[in-house]
Amino acid sequence: MIPHSGLTPAELRALRALKKPEQLQRFLDEEIAYNTEPDGPSCFSPRMVLRHSRGHCMEGALLAAAALRVNGHRALLLDLEAIRDDDHVLALFQVDGCWGSVAKSNYSGLRYREPVYRTLRELVLSYFPHYFNLQGERTLRAYSTRPIDLARFDNRQWMADEEPVWYIAEHLCWVPHTKVVTPKQVRRLTRMDQRLFEAGLVGSIQH
Repeated sequence: MIPHSGLTPAELRALRALKKPEQLQRFLDEEIAYNTEPDGPSCFSPRMVLRHSRGHCMEGALLAAAALRVNGHRALLLDLEAIRDDDHVLALFQVDGCWGSVAKSNYSGLRYREPVYRTLRELVLSYFPHYFNLQGERTLRAYSTRPIDLARFDNRQWMADEEPVWYIAEHLCWVPHTKVVTPKQVRRLTRMDQRLFEAGLVGSIQH
């Protein structure tokens, strides 16, 4: 039993049905619409993502972390920090000591990663070629130095909170981050290749 989850038996069953990370990624891609926040900025808990069947990057990561947790993993998030672009949030899992991730994104290259990365830096760098803004700039600059274990928010019933869980988003902003590239490397960065740029936008919703 997960302490202080606050989830109903039906909600727990829905999450437990997503036993494998790849199943969870398909669920996020196919059953959860991308949240363009038509009613203003939102930060849904897993319960509210399930209720509304929509979520953006942060909300999808929270749902993924909850589903991973009820299926035996820790509820871990990793924050990716960008310039002139939105940050991105991953739900992490490990298999045989290697890292993988599940993510909700409006960009096709910023979603699932197989658990083959020996370090968090290796995992993060796999996102670097696919992380860009609509001006074609490569925008990923840093990542949270350590995974954020959402068990720290159990006493606030983060999985089932019916109010926005901004306290988690704010925590991600304040934790230490590690740079991905040096200033010298930034000055040498090239613009996105047009084919990779177009591939990254497949299925995206512009808002």
